Amino acid sequence: MKSIKLLVAAFFAAMPALAMAQDPGAGGMGVMGQVIFFAGFILIFYFLIWRPQSKRAKEHKALMAGLNKGDEVVTSGGMAGKITKVTDDFIVVEIADNVEVKVQKVAVAAALPKGTLKDV
Repeated sequence: MKSIKLLVAAFFAAMPALAMAQDPGAGGMGVMGQVIFFAGFILIFYFLIWRPQSKRAKEHKALMAGLNKGDEVVTSGGMAGKITKVTDDFIVVEIADNVEVKVQKVAVAAALPKGTLKDV
């Protein structure tokens, strides 16, 4: 991520130098320069915004599909517990002895390693 930021900073730092190197009477970048600039903008947008977001969404979808009875999870609200029942859209999480809460699957933020709740 740091190398991408440095690459972007170097690209924008070099833009004034490229503009000064052109003929002053040219009146702009020209068609090819504009196409290259636009393509660079699209690549930056893809690598910094779209690709990481789609990767996170894919990982979260895989997490929701892999939830099973007995898994220990943390919800987006911060509750930690063990799954006691799984349905299509909801799970039942036991957060204390004989205390169960029904939660939407999409509210699960992370799956914990087995035995984590015993240590807490």
